Amino acid sequence: MPNPKVAVLMGSDSDLPVMEKAIEALKEFGITPQVKILSAHRVPEKVAEFAKNARSSGFECIIAGAGLAAHLAGAVAAHTTLPVIGVPLKSGALAGVDALYATVQMPSGIPVATVAIDGARNAGILAAQILSLKYPEIAQKLEEMREKMKKEVEKKSQDAELKYNK
Repeated sequence: MPNPKVAVLMGSDSDLPVMEKAIEALKEFGITPQVKILSAHRVPEKVAEFAKNARSSGFECIIAGAGLAAHLAGAVAAHTTLPVIGVPLKSGALAGVDALYATVQMPSGIPVATVAIDGARNAGILAAQILSLKYPEIAQKLEEMREKMKKEVEKKSQDAELKYNK
């Protein structure tokens, strides 16, 4: 399988513990992400440069996580037409709600697909779903993941029924 290029961006290395879940999810689907720390406020020119060149550099999807002001995903989306998935990160006095609003409330024409606060794993899965349109191998792995989840739920239900339905 050709290895599609997905960028996983974050505003700070303190975001790594959450964003690693996106990295792990991508790897489960055979996707090796390129990880970068880029701050929309501290190095805005580097964010713009990366986003403007992402498509010509071979990237097919970008995941961007940030907390507090959370402008990274929006700043990236402003400079590329590639799919951008935003991960609002839990931090500060508002526990990530501010990051959620900043990520999801994009102006018309500059969308950012947004997952839950600290929902980096779902961001990785959503990126795999986007790529599955082009890569049948990823689509197959998604089907296998869903089947495994289904069997796990059925097993847990059986276990609960045996324990409590006497």
